[in-house]
Amino acid sequence: MDRQQEEDEEDTGERTLLLDQTEKQCFTINTGAQNAVIIVISSRQNQVILLDTLEQEVTKFRECNATIDLNTLFTEATVYHRKLVNIRREMIVLHDKTTRLKKRALKLQQHKQEEDLEREQKKERELERERHLIAKPAKRSDAEPH
Repeated sequence: MDRQQEEDEEDTGERTLLLDQTEKQCFTINTGAQNAVIIVISSRQNQVILLDTLEQEVTKFRECNATIDLNTLFTEATVYHRKLVNIRREMIVLHDKTTRLKKRALKLQQHKQEEDLEREQKKERELERERHLIAKPAKRSDAEPH
């Protein structure tokens, strides 16, 4: 072969070698870009997972706050329940007192009626006694002269 041909072959070999190296670099660049894309996609998926987890934690936190509010409500409910029990107890005591007072008032009323009746009967007896004590004019008999 002649020299020109040899040089062409060398150039061709070098070109092939250069092309191979360029392709490798491109492939490396492409692989790097693909890796970057994969990393970005993976990061995005991780972000979505983190956001979901964070949302779940926020929901749990709100439920805990609601539980605290429920605890406050239950505490208030027990306080009001105690107050109602005390009021009920007081109402029972007041009912008992009013019942006793009504019975006493009824007894006093009956006693007063008995006293009034007894006074009335005593008056009538005294009036009757006075009527018996008052001198009665003697009946005139037709046989006696005047």
